[in-house]
Amino acid sequence: MISIVIPTLNEEEYLPKLLESIHSQKFKDMEIIVADAGSKDRTVQIAKAHGCKVTPGGLPGKGRNEGAKVAKGDVLFFVDSDALLPPHFVERFLREFDRRKLDVAGCAMKLPGKKKIYRVFEKLYTLYFKATERFYPHATNCIVIKRALHEKIGGFDETMKLGEDLFYVRAAAKEGKFGFIPSLYFYASPRRAEEDMKKIITQYFLAEMYMTFIGPIRTDLFKYRFDHLANKKKGKSHEKKDLS
Repeated sequence: MISIVIPTLNEEEYLPKLLESIHSQKFKDMEIIVADAGSKDRTVQIAKAHGCKVTPGGLPGKGRNEGAKVAKGDVLFFVDSDALLPPHFVERFLREFDRRKLDVAGCAMKLPGKKKIYRVFEKLYTLYFKATERFYPHATNCIVIKRALHEKIGGFDETMKLGEDLFYVRAAAKEGKFGFIPSLYFYASPRRAEEDMKKIITQYFLAEMYMTFIGPIRTDLFKYRFDHLANKKKGKSHEKKDLS
């Protein structure tokens, strides 16, 4: 069995779409765990209505760790709440995971929409992640890992403000076999990119350079917001914080 772990905070708009895409998968030997960081909307009710196990969460790293603690599966599948899984995605991912004898893996990403800059971002993402697969592993938004390996490396570093998933897969790759699967992709929400795609690309590039040459991001230097969409609707801007 695999355990799908989803960190959430005020995701009543996006979570149902992700859960529907999960329930439509051909692969059925799985459980869904929602680690919620204190949502004020209907996120928790939606999760329960879809048969999910709900546990207290926090920032993405903490939410993933808390979800893993109550997971029953031998394989953990961490996915963001605003993602979507194409048909047969889980089945195909696990098949490739087993075929390559991987212990931790990521895959390609696509953004819904016809904007040319989205296609540019997707190609850069895939080319860079594939090119650095052997010596500088990358995976984000969608990560599959053997539970034993997750526990061996101590899970995600909850002190990081951004990029905790990248350091997580690098730690895992030192103890097990990492693989990037370019032939498979999930759909990532373009909600942040819709504001200003060029700005987002620049921000992530600078964050990548910071993490490569300086180290983990433990301050609010890049002003990433976990509760981005909800705060936009309220006309406010808050720093992401642990609400568990």
